Amino acid sequence: MKTEITAEPGKQEILIEREFDAPRETIFKAFTDPELYVQWLGPRGLTMTLETFEPRDGGSWRYIQKDDAGNEFAFHGVNHEVTAPERIIGTFEWEGLPERGHVILQTALFEKLPGNRTKLKQQSVFQTVMDRDGMMQTGMDEGVEDSYQRLDELLEKMKNKN
Repeated sequence: MKTEITAEPGKQEILIEREFDAPRETIFKAFTDPELYVQWLGPRGLTMTLETFEPRDGGSWRYIQKDDAGNEFAFHGVNHEVTAPERIIGTFEWEGLPERGHVILQTALFEKLPGNRTKLKQQSVFQTVMDRDGMMQTGMDEGVEDSYQRLDELLEKMKNKN
């Protein structure tokens, strides 16, 4: 399945849409169960360590991804709303930027589709267009696509276990 990433010129947001061949409760669980989360989030070749993971209203999270050379990439945020299986609203911040304050507000909506399928709609709102453009230049689109391919593979394994 193809991931659609939209970043209109001059706007402070990135929109991501992707359909999955699984019920929305399962997709939501993949976003909120720490054992599942570490198996799919991030590009292949990176390992992830969850330092904090509180998928609830007001809960915080922090994870570190590490490449084969030992380079570490840390991210953190706060969950403002976690409503199963409908939506997750929270912040996202990459700790690798030289100055603090580049906070992104993210909303993930899990839409039930016919045939036990789910459409994931994500909106990331940046503080400036420059921040948004900077994120697009990091290759985040490849990381998003790789993550969702990994999630598809995980969903297939989960389906075959049942």
